[in-house]
Amino acid sequence: MAVRASSSKEIDALVAQLGEAELACEAAVARLSVIGARAVERLTALAASTAPAPARAAAFRTLEAIADPRAPDPALRPIADADATVATAAIRAAQPFLRGPRGAEVVDALTQAALDGGRAEPIRLAALGGLSVLERSTIAPLLTSLSADPNGAVREAARTHRTSVRRDKQEGWERQDGRKRYDQLAVLTHAAGGMLPDDPVVLRDAIGAVSGTIAPAVVLAVIERVRERESSDPAARPGWMTARAAAHLALAQRGSRVALYDIRESVAAADAPLPVELLAALSLVGDASCLEAIAGAYARSCQPGRPHDDWWRRHLVDAFRTIATREKITRRHTVMKKILKRWPGVISTLWRTTPRPSRRGRSGRTGRLAPRR
Repeated sequence: MAVRASSSKEIDALVAQLGEAELACEAAVARLSVIGARAVERLTALAASTAPAPARAAAFRTLEAIADPRAPDPALRPIADADATVATAAIRAAQPFLRGPRGAEVVDALTQAALDGGRAEPIRLAALGGLSVLERSTIAPLLTSLSADPNGAVREAARTHRTSVRRDKQEGWERQDGRKRYDQLAVLTHAAGGMLPDDPVVLRDAIGAVSGTIAPAVVLAVIERVRERESSDPAARPGWMTARAAAHLALAQRGSRVALYDIRESVAAADAPLPVELLAALSLVGDASCLEAIAGAYARSCQPGRPHDDWWRRHLVDAFRTIATREKITRRHTVMKKILKRWPGVISTLWRTTPRPSRRGRSGRTGRLAPRR
């Protein structure tokens, strides 16, 4: 695939960024994943080079997100790499091709890695985990062999898989479990490429099932595609927004701030309550840059004529205080001065350290945070 000179320079700069600190690296992975096939040659060159392990592993994570047909060759060789970080990233990059034309090669490579007692434990466990998306009957002989492995962690993992095989067989869906897991992975991978399912619930369920095992860049790409869908399909917007919020929570639970900009923008533009998952993600990974957006959302919720939504306001206050405490924000901080100048009426509620009990609500509970009247 031909690459324009301007694109080539951008790709080179992003690939170089894969060797930098975590936030810069994650941002580069996300951007390269969106660029897609045009970046594959540069990424495979880095993955096969003698660059430091973190940079090579980041290259494989990006190749995993892109899932280009050229990826199996560069991914299969480093499965034998001595560095566990590189080898496990290569295994994940090869996993999307388990069911493709090169599937037999990928299965053989992962099986050898899982069986090799001389390999590092994380590599063997990653290989076994990669093969677990296949039908149970396919991996049953491997599980039987590994159930007597000298390595305790590998032995326990194999026995756990075998137990699930027996349980699934007794319940009459031996093949369905493996196929279901693969389909959920496929849903997420396709969504990252722009092929969203018709039902946002399907995507939300897939995010909950497998997002913790794939690169944050893939989840970020899903977030971007879903946000585009929200804009083009207003009638179904609540469902898609809930799916996007689930993706944000999945990233936040892994400590990733790669999509924090989208949370911040969503809160800054919110005229109505957002899904609870998005607020949970905001509390987990929000930073000082989010406080102004929270204050604005709270101020809008208090405007005359707006419905009184105690749930929404209470969660905004909780998120504000959680972030301010974690980031050690004081009243002298620049962002606090901006909030005080723009919304002087809300700072006392957002900053108050001791909640004042409000009137008993519909639920019968007391002690809710309420704005001062």
